[in-house]
Amino acid sequence: MTNLEFHGSAPAAGPVDLEGDLVSLPGDGARMAPRWTSAPAGRAPLPVSPSRIHGVRVPTGSARLLEAMSDYGD
Repeated sequence: MTNLEFHGSAPAAGPVDLEGDLVSLPGDGARMAPRWTSAPAGRAPLPVSPSRIHGVRVPTGSARLLEAMSDYGD
């Protein structure tokens, strides 16, 4: 959830970065790190054969939209 409280007196001159800036990112990560758990050690899962994937349904309109998009996004 984003905290929308501002404690400065100067008006924003442009778009406001509600999530902080790159300077605060390492400190944010350090504060959150104790809450994260590491993935269990072990081998990576093996790839699944496409013939074993069943039950995925995509609406026709969504499939057409995705097919019309370029590889690098629109």
